[in-house]
Amino acid sequence: MTDTDVQRADAVYEKLLARAGEAWVEPRLERTARLLTYLDDPQRTYRVVHVTGTNGKTSTARIIESLIRAHGLRTGLFTSPHLVRFTERILIDGEPIADDAVADAWDDIESFVPLVDAELEADGQNPLTFFELLTVLAFVACADAPVDVLVLEVGMGGAWDATNTADGDVAVIAPIDIDHADRLGNTREEIAEVKAGIIKPGADVVSARQDPSVAAVLRRVAAEKGATIAFEGDEFALTDDALAVGGQLVTIRGLAGEYDEEYLPLYGRHQGANAALALAAVEALIGGGEQKIAADVRTQGFAEVASPGRLQLVGTEPTVIVDAAHNPHGARALVSALQEAFDFEEWGVVLGVMADKDIPGLIEALSPVTTHLFATQSGSDRSASADEVADAAEELGMRPTVHADIADATDAAREWAASGEKRGVVVAGSIVLGGEAIALARVDGWKS
Repeated sequence: MTDTDVQRADAVYEKLLARAGEAWVEPRLERTARLLTYLDDPQRTYRVVHVTGTNGKTSTARIIESLIRAHGLRTGLFTSPHLVRFTERILIDGEPIADDAVADAWDDIESFVPLVDAELEADGQNPLTFFELLTVLAFVACADAPVDVLVLEVGMGGAWDATNTADGDVAVIAPIDIDHADRLGNTREEIAEVKAGIIKPGADVVSARQDPSVAAVLRRVAAEKGATIAFEGDEFALTDDALAVGGQLVTIRGLAGEYDEEYLPLYGRHQGANAALALAAVEALIGGGEQKIAADVRTQGFAEVASPGRLQLVGTEPTVIVDAAHNPHGARALVSALQEAFDFEEWGVVLGVMADKDIPGLIEALSPVTTHLFATQSGSDRSASADEVADAAEELGMRPTVHADIADATDAAREWAASGEKRGVVVAGSIVLGGEAIALARVDGWKS
């Protein structure tokens, strides 16, 4: 890879950033579809596993991709957002897409963008957004690779998300809870209706364990689409998990049979549940849910799983964990995992949250493990200020300290942890903050 290729890819990203950002989600599909039509519908050149949900969808997508790749198939993976560099969002065969591939794919797309923008303007609509164009870029790049299967994570919701211009052979529904209520709905049922929009006629659907009201929506939509649906707890399940060095041993009842004590290099029972959901999705894709995944394939597939920013160890002496928990549901899963997998008596929580999130709910969910809260903010213009985070913590009876940025906050937290026994640090609250912490850990050498 040459410096010129890096510059070309960075130039593409700058052009994308000039568009309406990720917070600006347009509830429309037709214009993304129009651009794809100009490009001969690259999203129809491979099979698709489409993943939605409120929490766990990125980890689930990564496990699915690894299991499919272990079958000897060439894979693409599209997730968002990124932690450090935008090429992390598009993986080809488990690796971030090459810079020259990004630039070449954009060269195929760019001349058609003004045509669609003009159509939008004539219709009184906004130009193509960052996420719409990034999705098209991923589709083109995966067709150019070419991949056999694309594992595709929804950006927001499902029905009108730009990714829904692809037809998922398998629809995967991670746990659904309240999030993005201003765009998706104020109840779990309303949100489930939007997320169920990824279910395509005749598809296979696998779902995590859901609130009964959510499950009812998913069953109804699947029936309307002539799709088959399998739920965790009924047709498949995580039946046991045990702590192991660097992760856990999971026993899973799949759609096609039992899988005993598979090693998964991820912490937390919620990751075991994600693995069960992922395995069921791959069973549905590869063998229609009637064929067990071979022992060597699943061993390799699970062993090679990585989920950056999800209970990721970025520092030792003192221990520093980064987790992308950004809502109460994710925070509760983080708390359980910290209590199950780590032998610490006190945790310093470095917390920075986006302004549109449930900040009090997130802090309250983290409170069982929070000895000291280090309130901070990310560099995103969507971030709540450190003072806002601290004020919310004080309202809940905590005595936080306020820090201007991630460097100041982690310096203070690491110093606090090093000054006592059995203390650790966890950075949480947003994926952007987690990415900043990971980048800082690499530069400053937090791992001994």
